Amino acid sequence: MTSPALTTDITTLSGQLRLKVLELYNKAHAGHIGCSLSCLDMMIATLILRKQEDDTFILSKGHAAAALYVCLNHLGEITDEQLQSFYKNGTTLPAHPAPNKHKGIPFATGSLGHGFPIASGIAHANKLQGNPHAVYVLMSDGETNEGTTWEAAHYAIQQGLDNLTVLIDKNGLQGFGQTADVFGDTADVAKWKAIGFEVVEADGHDVEALLVTLDTLRLQTNGKPKVIIAHTVKGKGVSYMENRLEWHYLPMTADLYDQACSDINDRYFTA
Repeated sequence: MTSPALTTDITTLSGQLRLKVLELYNKAHAGHIGCSLSCLDMMIATLILRKQEDDTFILSKGHAAAALYVCLNHLGEITDEQLQSFYKNGTTLPAHPAPNKHKGIPFATGSLGHGFPIASGIAHANKLQGNPHAVYVLMSDGETNEGTTWEAAHYAIQQGLDNLTVLIDKNGLQGFGQTADVFGDTADVAKWKAIGFEVVEADGHDVEALLVTLDTLRLQTNGKPKVIIAHTVKGKGVSYMENRLEWHYLPMTADLYDQACSDINDRYFTA
């Protein structure tokens, strides 16, 4: 399917990148589609529209790799030819991000809970070196179940890492069930506030509102690390995928791919 031309219009850009995500997964006949569509708007806001040169962005929920790859392609860090190698033998773009091949992918991620500790270490190093650049890490809500998440959180508080922003993709689904039913709601505003984070709730699909939030938090230098708890929809934009656990795993058939593309075109490109 031919996609509309890229534009700076946020809604159109969101739809365009969704079509690219769907195309990648369709050609690879692979899963992890729902989680990529869930966090894509947060990446548009943080990685494409607000990340400054020499800021660091880490996708901790590495299973959403396709969303990262299409964003880096849009930025010119991954070529169109490289993007088409997704999931193939010899690719630099495997199912989970691999390091040392692309500037925008500094670490391998996908073993959940490890991106946040890495981001905390980078943020602390920046502080020690007098480096003013920010560090962003995008996590899943299920990932906040991990013990390393809370170790990193307390470390960030103890070191006063107000140059660190954690973005939590709170779509309410993980692994094999509702997040609230597994370990309880660990992506909870009260919990993060109680341990000392600067906490903001947001609509994870409202890119313009996310931009305002990111700008506001960047200016705050009160010694508190920041967290944006973003409410999202797994499979956002595709009618049969939205809020459906199985689309964490399933690949699309040809008919389902056509339906998904049709849904995106109707929602993002129809006046």
